Amino acid sequence: MGCFIRFSRDQEYLLPPSMNDWLPQDHLARFIVEVVEQLDLSKLIRRYSGCGSAAYHPALMLALLIYGYATGIFSSRKIERAT
Repeated sequence: MGCFIRFSRDQEYLLPPSMNDWLPQDHLARFIVEVVEQLDLSKLIRRYSGCGSAAYHPALMLALLIYGYATGIFSSRKIERAT
């Protein structure tokens, strides 16, 4: 399995206390994360060789890409700026 950069959607910050406080329960981003978590990404994950720098997990990147597209942002540079 590849070496991925660890991420946590429950990461706590000073303001607001939790990332979960930023989005309402019925927000599109939450729906997309739920759907992506149900996908079988095993073939995609196996493609990571573990060489080089740690990568962000494919589930995180896929959810980000789908959210960008769903909100009308198609440029990877614009998606990067938005995050």
